[in-house]
Amino acid sequence: MSKGNGNGLMGWIDDRFPLTKMIEEHVTKYYAPKNFNFWYYFGALSLLVLIIQVVTGIFLTMNYKPDGDLAFKSVEYIMRDVNFGWLIRYMHSTGASMFFVVVYLHMFRALLYGSYKKPRELLWIFGMLIYVVLMAEAFMGYLLPWGQMSYWGAQVIISLFGAIPFGIGDAVTLWLKGDYIVSDATLNRFFALHVIAVPLVLIGLVVAHILALHEVGSNNPDGIDIKANKNAEGIPRDGIPFHPYYTVKDLFGACVFFIVFFAIVFFAPEMGGYFLEHANFVPADPLKTPEHIAPVWYFTPFYAILRAVPDKLMGVMAMGAAIVVLFFLPWIDRNPVRSIRYRSNAYKFLLGAFAVSFIVLGYFGMQSPTPVGTAISRICALIYFGFFIALFFVSKAEKNKPLPERVT
Repeated sequence: MSKGNGNGLMGWIDDRFPLTKMIEEHVTKYYAPKNFNFWYYFGALSLLVLIIQVVTGIFLTMNYKPDGDLAFKSVEYIMRDVNFGWLIRYMHSTGASMFFVVVYLHMFRALLYGSYKKPRELLWIFGMLIYVVLMAEAFMGYLLPWGQMSYWGAQVIISLFGAIPFGIGDAVTLWLKGDYIVSDATLNRFFALHVIAVPLVLIGLVVAHILALHEVGSNNPDGIDIKANKNAEGIPRDGIPFHPYYTVKDLFGACVFFIVFFAIVFFAPEMGGYFLEHANFVPADPLKTPEHIAPVWYFTPFYAILRAVPDKLMGVMAMGAAIVVLFFLPWIDRNPVRSIRYRSNAYKFLLGAFAVSFIVLGYFGMQSPTPVGTAISRICALIYFGFFIALFFVSKAEKNKPLPERVT
């Protein structure tokens, strides 16, 4: 029903709130390219996992105690005595890792098809802000079980801020800890940030990301702007309504995702120690350091870059630069062609080398440091940063393939 017709419940609501208008703009009359492929599942799946994390997180907070003496015991209580508490906890812990799986694949799709290029620069920046906030959210949640790896992992990561010069690092470290050591005060403030402050920022950025996407329109595997070719009614000839076509497609993707997700939850929630480390099933002990301290797998590429640099301050700067440089990708890549389908072999080689270096860095970031591992990490770190440097020069001189006038 249209606004102002006064008929029925929807008419009554539309006279007071633009519900139908919002549904039409963002779902039923939002025209997306008709050639979406497999890579376009991961944006919707990211939103799905966010909902899983929020819902399971709410139920976990009902029984969790943010107290240095009770936190670990409360997690054990959830696992053993709360009805389906084990399921909720494993869904939340598995969801944390799956969140980064789908986000990394979503970001890689943007690199494949140039989804960060004009006019989608702000869309990319919102996405990168979501990624950074998600990392902060995951790190703060990682401390909450108050196990050995939670405690010592937080100790190591927080201490990195101490490398910031001019006394700033010491002040930031003290503020994060709330004490001179990782203690009950640290746990309390991380709990507050993890449960209230950071999720609010994250949800706000997700809304901004979606609004920016629907303002400029979705990219596609051909990198062709479908708004440039419209019919007499102003509808893109190569576009189809998001609903029902892509809602059904995403529903199928969600079903496949849930099969994988619950297979992990029910049969391998620890994933051999990659999702839940074995040391985290031992209560935090400030007097006993684990044999090997490493962050969760989704932080390890950047942790490997940190360890590859001998100087602590330079290592922290390199780790930060590895994330910050991604924000500038729309201006580093100067080629007007978006899709990898029509770009040169040089770009394909650079992107392949970048992806391999990121995976290798992630692997060695999980391992105990060795001379060989450190040497390989340094090579991969050079490849990682070399990608952006080479892209700045190569992208301007690429010999592109002819672009089609319409999506294929």
